[in-house]
Amino acid sequence: MSRAALLVLADGRFPAGGHAHSGGAEAAVKAGRITGRASLEEFCRGRLHTAGLVAASLAAAGVLGVDVRELDAAADARTPSPALRVAARKLGRQLIRAGRAIWPSEELDAVAREFPKGAHQPVVLGAVARAAGLGALDAAYCAAYECVSGPASAVVRLLSLDPFDATGVSARLAPEVDRVADRAVEAARGAVDEGVDVLPAGSAPLLEISAELHAAWGVRLFAS
Repeated sequence: MSRAALLVLADGRFPAGGHAHSGGAEAAVKAGRITGRASLEEFCRGRLHTAGLVAASLAAAGVLGVDVRELDAAADARTPSPALRVAARKLGRQLIRAGRAIWPSEELDAVAREFPKGAHQPVVLGAVARAAGLGALDAAYCAAYECVSGPASAVVRLLSLDPFDATGVSARLAPEVDRVADRAVEAARGAVDEGVDVLPAGSAPLLEISAELHAAWGVRLFAS
């Protein structure tokens, strides 16, 4: 198992399209819910323990070999917002393209054939992590970290926030990312024996509502 592969996959420069998405931060900025470092940290914390935990669990379960079709259906059930479903599948399609180019495997080819319009991004993340020789905890860390780092990076552009402050948010949340990743792996192991219904289904209604409003904007900086 190569830890360097995890660094490649979690790198913000990985060509999977994540830089074009704010994780709900753009809508939160416009609504006045994110105004600076402190409110960004609270936003990221809330996202980490809801959508982040769900994504990390799905990714970890994928590495452990839970059926991709079942995981994708579980992701759909945990994503009420049509706009977020579209965004997740678009990101999944971009990620599978990158994964197949970097870590070619028959398994990734099969996922691409099964989901020509893209599976949910966390589901694809699990498959790509598996192809890269990574473990379930690695995939969970990658998903949980992206949940925090994506909005933090976006707010630098949206508010001209000091990059030191944005990075400081990610650093302060690191212990919580650890705990979320551990919880995600534990849940994923349960899904191997008991099915996907035991995976977390943490809800973030305001993120879902904001995503629908954001998708209707005529002009926006980020896709979601």
